[in-house]
Amino acid sequence: MTVSLTFLPVVATAFVLMFARMGTLMMLLPGFGERNIPVRMRLAAAVLMTFMLFPLHRGAYQVELSSFGPLVFMLFGELAIGFVLGLAARVAMASLQVAGTVIANQLGLGFVTAVDPTQAQQGALLGTFLALLGVTLVFASDLHYVAIAAIANSYKVFAPGLPPVTGDALQLSVRMVADAFRIGVQLSAPFLLFGLVFNVGLGLLARLMPQLQVYFLAMPLSIFAGFAILLALVGAMMGVYVDFLGGVLGMLAGR
Repeated sequence: MTVSLTFLPVVATAFVLMFARMGTLMMLLPGFGERNIPVRMRLAAAVLMTFMLFPLHRGAYQVELSSFGPLVFMLFGELAIGFVLGLAARVAMASLQVAGTVIANQLGLGFVTAVDPTQAQQGALLGTFLALLGVTLVFASDLHYVAIAAIANSYKVFAPGLPPVTGDALQLSVRMVADAFRIGVQLSAPFLLFGLVFNVGLGLLARLMPQLQVYFLAMPLSIFAGFAILLALVGAMMGVYVDFLGGVLGMLAGR
């Protein structure tokens, strides 16, 4: 009895093409693609995800090994799709860094920086705290399942081998950047109001009592009051952010 293995090159090529999309997505997806997670672990997660979804979407890859050009076109298309979808989710995650930077500046802590593991660069300390809290809530609220659903649904929206829809991709990118900035400002809105009232009050106090050393009084009072407000509002802030991130992932998942 002879077993034909002529189908293996086609299957292997389709697997590599799917892995190109999965690998790019997993390198950028919040919770999975954090910079402090070793690259080997992220690649292993991408390979595992490819094994899980390959039986479901194997038919979407019409592979012809007789010509090399279409395969290269399909490969770059898969990389671009993974990059756009992963970047959309990553930009949504950056709204916490925006909020943290604004809050830190209002409290007089803008000069206090720390390494943000989600961005692999220096950032405001409060921004790093909010970013790490956001990553924790991604798993605590089961949003990683929605992210997996978004990956699986991407084959319905962006079928392999089709010409890239650059207009929709650019529109999605612009929308995500605008929404991330809007959410970041909304999360920091109470602190913007606090900073305005606090500084106006200090200005009036300096006018009424010129002998008072306003600066030495303002810094500790601003930090103490700001942290008290943060302690009172951090739950509501993160609730708003989780709803926003869930909406983004749900949109990518087609919900």
